Amino acid sequence: MKIKLLFLEMFLLLTGFAQAQDASDEQPNFIFIFSDDQRYDVIGALGHPEVLTPNLDRLVKEGSTFTHAYNMGAWNGAVCVASRAMMISGLSVWDAREQEKNFQQMADAGQFWPQLLQKSGYETYMTGKWHVKADAESIFQNVVHVRPGMPNQTPEGYDRPKSRADTTWQPWDKSFEGFWKGGKHWSEVLADDARGFLDQAGKSESPFMMYLAFNAPHDPRQAPKEFVDLYPVESIALPSSHMDMYPYKDSIGLSENLRDEALAPFPRTAYSVRKNIQEYYAIISHMDAQIGKILDALEETGKMKNTYIIFTADHGLAVGHHGLMGKQNMFDHSVRAPLLLVGPGIPKGKQYHQQVYLQDVSATIMDLAGIEKPKTTVFNSLMPYIEENVPSAYPSIYSCYLDLQRMVRTDRYKLIFYPKLNKTLLFDLEKDPEELRDRSADPAYQGVKKQLLVLLSQQQQAVNDPLGTINEM
Repeated sequence: MKIKLLFLEMFLLLTGFAQAQDASDEQPNFIFIFSDDQRYDVIGALGHPEVLTPNLDRLVKEGSTFTHAYNMGAWNGAVCVASRAMMISGLSVWDAREQEKNFQQMADAGQFWPQLLQKSGYETYMTGKWHVKADAESIFQNVVHVRPGMPNQTPEGYDRPKSRADTTWQPWDKSFEGFWKGGKHWSEVLADDARGFLDQAGKSESPFMMYLAFNAPHDPRQAPKEFVDLYPVESIALPSSHMDMYPYKDSIGLSENLRDEALAPFPRTAYSVRKNIQEYYAIISHMDAQIGKILDALEETGKMKNTYIIFTADHGLAVGHHGLMGKQNMFDHSVRAPLLLVGPGIPKGKQYHQQVYLQDVSATIMDLAGIEKPKTTVFNSLMPYIEENVPSAYPSIYSCYLDLQRMVRTDRYKLIFYPKLNKTLLFDLEKDPEELRDRSADPAYQGVKKQLLVLLSQQQQAVNDPLGTINEM
């Protein structure tokens, strides 16, 4: 009898071990959540407790945060176009611009990373904002509600509010369409779409990858009234860098002729900035509620434990910082985005401060799926930072805007260069994280300035900057 029990125990032990092996060998699933215009710190758990984001807070606590994730820049005013082109192709900013005309041919040839996942047995899904010069249907197997770069704006949505009495445009007023076009807020439609696919995926044995691209919190920043009411205007703090007018705006492409900057009146008033921030926080909280629905649906499938959830944005947004409203600038509030990673083996509640690019997401998904990244992918997996205490794969971070702005930054210092003005700005980010004090003329920082100018030239060469290097300008 004892021998039989011993054999039974061994059988159960071996069976359990085999099942554990099978589970570990199972390909992981991926849910990639991509927001639009979300600044790196506008998450309650990341230093903005006044912003109500319980579901993003949950991801921060359940996974790891990469606190210094950057967009490499843009060749046009719609910064999201360049960011998303780099995300889907793995190409650096200026190479992506050169190859963008060939994206449809590349898609037809199956060269994009979602297609590589499909070849490895993944079922792929996409809904939401696309804004890439190739048909989403040619890259993903399942596609619904492909959205344009932004919901429609209206004349009433610009140059506002001029005063407290200016209440013509309201975020919950569906007559202005925008996110309300079609009858239901686009963020809610996306959540419904995702839940529908997850219901099917929960019954399938195939691994899946979901590309969920919110248009929020891009303008027009619309949300139901109950979300706007969470943020009384008088409770909104002005940014420490608030100013009436950014002094170099016209020479660096940020005049009232730029659509994003025309959203609020010139000069910037405290009330107009607070009102725009209120609406920004409200649409983020509303999007967060939709993310909660997606996470709940994932839980219901029983596949949460084998699913990686990645959240980032295509770039940040000024919303009143430095007297600016848009993302077409080189300050951290605009080039830096949140980046969260949750899933099997990912440390909980941990923060990594190495400088990375947000487009590292694509290389990370391929790495976790066991797919060798294409040679054309210049971005790198985030996993080495988690597995080892390693320095950044990027000794410095480069960014650009048209031929009007260039930036390079290290862990401590940032240099911004305005070519048309031959103007250099230098910030000591350790002492001045809000980028308030230009040190470019400070004798104590001339050595640092020279080093950063060299780094910028090296980066320009590496990414085939059409301006050439700073020394040639």
